[in-house]
Amino acid sequence: MSLRNVAIIAHVDHGKTTLVDQLFRQSGTFRDNQRIEERAMDSNDLEKERGITILAKPTSVDWTPPGASESIRINIVDTPGHADFGGEVERILSMVDGVVLLVDSSEGAMPQTKFVTGKALALGLKPIVVVNKVDRNDARIQEVLDEVFDLFVSLDATDEQLDFPVLYASGRNGYASTDMDAREGTLIPMFETIVSHVAPPAVEVAGVPFTFLVTLLDRDPFLGRILTGRVNSGVVKVNQPIHALNNDGKIIETGRASKIMSFRGLDRVPVDEAKAGDIISLAGLSIATVADTIADTSVTEPLHAQPIDPPTLSMRFAVNDSPMAGREGTKVTSRMIRERLFREAESNVAVKVTEAADKDSFEVAGRGELQLGVLIETMRREGFELGISRPRVLFGEDEDGKKTEPYETVIIDVDDEYSGTVVEKMNIRKAEMTDMRPSVGGKTRITFSAPSRGMIGYHGEFLSDTRGTGIMNRLFEKYGPHKGNIEGRKNGVLISNGAGEANTYALGPLEERGILFVAHGEALYEGMIVGENAKPDDLEVNPMKTKALTNFRVSGKDDTVRLTPPKRATLEQAIAYIDDDELVEVTPKSIRLRKRYLDANDRKRASRAKLQS
Repeated sequence: MSLRNVAIIAHVDHGKTTLVDQLFRQSGTFRDNQRIEERAMDSNDLEKERGITILAKPTSVDWTPPGASESIRINIVDTPGHADFGGEVERILSMVDGVVLLVDSSEGAMPQTKFVTGKALALGLKPIVVVNKVDRNDARIQEVLDEVFDLFVSLDATDEQLDFPVLYASGRNGYASTDMDAREGTLIPMFETIVSHVAPPAVEVAGVPFTFLVTLLDRDPFLGRILTGRVNSGVVKVNQPIHALNNDGKIIETGRASKIMSFRGLDRVPVDEAKAGDIISLAGLSIATVADTIADTSVTEPLHAQPIDPPTLSMRFAVNDSPMAGREGTKVTSRMIRERLFREAESNVAVKVTEAADKDSFEVAGRGELQLGVLIETMRREGFELGISRPRVLFGEDEDGKKTEPYETVIIDVDDEYSGTVVEKMNIRKAEMTDMRPSVGGKTRITFSAPSRGMIGYHGEFLSDTRGTGIMNRLFEKYGPHKGNIEGRKNGVLISNGAGEANTYALGPLEERGILFVAHGEALYEGMIVGENAKPDDLEVNPMKTKALTNFRVSGKDDTVRLTPPKRATLEQAIAYIDDDELVEVTPKSIRLRKRYLDANDRKRASRAKLQS
């Protein structure tokens, strides 16, 4: 059977996963009467809830060309479209021989498109450009194609890569065509283009030992560690002796290939053997991890693994030490948190974990707030309780020993009436405007080069400033000169001065002080943040105070207190909101804000020590 390995890359929400659904249907992977979920490849709960792809996932379709007797297997890797999950994209590109670049017919080439396409072109992969959603009313197909060509030129594409085939498609409606004006049909032109443009794997099968580079890692409760990647050379059979080599060529373990699984649609199917070029999952080893080489026992040289861009942001994950610790979660000890974080770092090459000296906290570094937010959300659903610090960027040094910090390219599409506010807020965050031009839908597209430090926590404020109509895309740009002090949160917070239950009688007057985060009857503790102060200073308050009762009746009656519903923050909003001396208490059922030091005297001592230093 002939074989093709291809990855689908695109910016978030440009329609990759929907297109893969249609490829499944039209290749016969699903029966006509089979009930499947929309965006079948987004199988993770968080992926379904957020409508984004987080994990890179291989799949395959068997397509028989019209009039042919033998089918062609096309291994497809669906990739994340968000820059925070770029580590997922970088490592899977070594498994494929071509890429399908999907661009929206209206939005065009966006930041993530540039990031992943640059990685693919640098590896010498030949692209196929698919202009998706051509049936949109605001489609600007030719302009988008020109943008893609300019993008390829700026990324130093070769002449062969610049001579890319173009398809015009609607993933939702299930058609693709070489004709720009086509508005119906099937995906046969896409299958034909992939088969003709993407070369079969250039690998050796006969007379060479088996080698295999691990690019994805997951676990199965029955099979243990499952390693996924592409067979680089030779043949592997079930129960064949194998060993694992690290990047230095050191043998880290030996064993047998107890299970070999190949991808068939959405399922992993056991097979007896796999040949060079096949994308497979392999079980039987317990130590080998991502970027290791699995090979026949005669092999001593490891395969080259693609370097991964370093993390730019870190957070402190600590044991939950609040008075409410252990009430809602089942995994609360530092040992459990340590095991879970190091397991994550093992399978996710974009995450780095460092244990603190006190053994009760861990520094977790990643690509961005969204990536670390997804990790925290996953852990809380598994039953963990955590104390999370404010994100901080990872600084570096240049050749002269001067401090550097990460910068991001920030592209904002905003209505003209809000552009002035956005530019002003970005200037406060030390961002420099590099471009400003009209965009689709009557919006203005503004491009900034901004220090990552200044962008922490801005997204929620940006949505408020633009009444929810603005669109922001961010991409790591470079390490540049340190920009000095950047103004943080302007408002202080309201801090509970004791433990108990919040009371309407006390909360009513506090509403005049600012915005409340808690409602009547909620359990509180000393040092917990119950609201935002309207002034810059922190204020200790008593939200548990009740009305004193007397034996005297009075004429008239008390006025009914009507509270405004409290402001509830999502996990990402809470992490972005807190200051350096605050933590987010995360449990399976609750997200609470608190001061790092719960006792008022401890806070004063810490504040004085900070001023003296």
